[in-house]
Amino acid sequence: MKNIAITLLLLFSASMFGQMYNPVKWSTSVEKVSDKEYILKAQAVIQSGWHLYGQYIEEGGPSRTAFTFKNPKKNFELIGKTTEEKGHEVVDKIFDMKIKYFEDKALFTQKIKFTSDEISNVTGEVEFMVCDDSNCLPPTSEELTFKIPTEKKLASAEETPIVKKDSVVSEEKTVLQTEEKTSKDVVSSPKKTESRGLLTIFILAFLSGFAALLTPCVFPMIPMTVSYFTKQSKTKAAGIRNAMIYGISIVIIYVLLGSIVTAVFGADSLNALSTNVWFNLIFFILLVVFACSFLGAFEIVLPSSLANKVDSQADRGGLIGIFFMALALAIVSFSCTGPIVGTLLVEAASKGGIAPIVGMLGFSIAIALPFSLFAAFPGWLNALPKSGGWLNTVKVVLGFLELALAFKFLSNADLVLQLHWLEREVFLAIWIAVFGMLAFYLFGKITLPHDSPLNHISVGRLGFGLIVLSFTIYLIPGLWGAPLKLISGFPPPMQYSESPNGLGVSGNSELKITGSLPDGAEHGPQNIITFHDYDKGMEYAKKVGKPVLLDFTGYACVNCRKMEELVWSDPKVLGVLNNDVVLISLYVDDKKELLESEQYTSETTGKRIKTIGNKWSDLQIKTYKANAQPFYVIVDHKSANLTDPSAYNPNIEEYYGWLQSGIKNFKR
Repeated sequence: MKNIAITLLLLFSASMFGQMYNPVKWSTSVEKVSDKEYILKAQAVIQSGWHLYGQYIEEGGPSRTAFTFKNPKKNFELIGKTTEEKGHEVVDKIFDMKIKYFEDKALFTQKIKFTSDEISNVTGEVEFMVCDDSNCLPPTSEELTFKIPTEKKLASAEETPIVKKDSVVSEEKTVLQTEEKTSKDVVSSPKKTESRGLLTIFILAFLSGFAALLTPCVFPMIPMTVSYFTKQSKTKAAGIRNAMIYGISIVIIYVLLGSIVTAVFGADSLNALSTNVWFNLIFFILLVVFACSFLGAFEIVLPSSLANKVDSQADRGGLIGIFFMALALAIVSFSCTGPIVGTLLVEAASKGGIAPIVGMLGFSIAIALPFSLFAAFPGWLNALPKSGGWLNTVKVVLGFLELALAFKFLSNADLVLQLHWLEREVFLAIWIAVFGMLAFYLFGKITLPHDSPLNHISVGRLGFGLIVLSFTIYLIPGLWGAPLKLISGFPPPMQYSESPNGLGVSGNSELKITGSLPDGAEHGPQNIITFHDYDKGMEYAKKVGKPVLLDFTGYACVNCRKMEELVWSDPKVLGVLNNDVVLISLYVDDKKELLESEQYTSETTGKRIKTIGNKWSDLQIKTYKANAQPFYVIVDHKSANLTDPSAYNPNIEEYYGWLQSGIKNFKR
């Protein structure tokens, strides 16, 4: 139950618009493994609607959860890394990377081993960041105490609630009851997210199977195989049955391949590899090789001896013979299906879990389905188009697509290493070249080694060529800063480019003429002149006679980026931010340390203020009784509010009206 002090604090906060959030409660427990080995457990109970980020997120993303374990006596050692539960995994379009987060609750474990006979309690610290749909809180830290059990029990679990000074929950019983209440809800959300991801993989794999079906190695096999079953079988029913078994055998072979990939690498390691630099570089090379094969430079084939051995087994007849016929198809058609299967497995690997198995299931069903259907209805064979040069055209188109996709993996590696070799403009230039050449190919302006003479262009080929040409033209403005929302997530993010804000600078007319920036200012989001220092920004505002827009933000704040990209980019709002106010952006997660003489202990939280981010976060809490970002305040030159503060508000008209209200009050 909330005490009186907390209630008064919340009422006061509401009157100031801001609100102090404390959506995560931590508790600890210890499990004894042996006399000297223990598992430390940190449990986070997360308020509904909020989410906590995982430990393993790339640099440049949201602030990750991080644990440190203090060991002043040097009497224990850590065994392995701190582990975490599965959680949710999404590809975040704002940060252009895979991000893992937890809802409702999260469990983190760390195994330790005492190296001496002195066994004592373990203390540690967790630094974490949480967000909801409209707010992000600055990174904060929490002290943890793990009480090592003295009883000789192998599965003891002594709960220790971790309670902050301003925490509403102050009793161990309340924390544990909250954990029990939320435990049932945690199960459904991850499964729902996972099922959607697997369904996407299945659909993409199914479509890839149809694409493979239209290649020169597979398509001609349909009438040959169906004719074989209908002629060799004594009855029509037997022919249909054998063709069905043949199709099922194809499914088994490819699903078995997906199972082997998952078993060899492990479901979790596949997912971890997807963000690994070497993984991305290897698959960049692999996809380039596949693309060259499809374009006609060479053919990737399995050893002929293997094909001969499998083919000889196909003559045995019965179920075994049919299975080996299906295996022979997989081997013989490998030069066409191999690159598609390889690409599919790479994409499935980035999802982790059983995605490779699901992918191979979708792919094999698409391959097997025509054989079974045409065996059941042989008359349909007459409706099939004849084999010819168009099959090689399909293969070449797939080669161009493989080549374009390859550079996505190279871009991933470059982003992780922050080498800036494949920035957004270079990536788009490569894609424009690749798809431009594909358009020329479809229009018959260039030919490749295995192409048949082209006397005329079919209507279908012309139509597809126009689509590719239109897409190529669509990409070109991206070189000058266009957002290109159709391919969001494929090229590097806007800020990872030679011209992060596009060519051409919009801003105050005075700055356009002089070409210089005020002391302490820089170009911020949407190329707005921005100060990161409160005093310098306020000094400049007094000089030019404009009100100040305080922007409490964070480098890892997703909703802050959404406001900057979706709301601040509106011409009306951008005009106000450029010409009518002075913007001071205070990053609460700035890790730069303050000078020793500038560090202090917060009067509000009692914590030591060590970094620039701590300083701005403390200013927000102390002045506005709020700790969530984004948080906007319009103030005059004496730091007095000109209107009520605003938080995350994607409604452009409302945000614009709020800005105008503050400016009008300043002019009175």
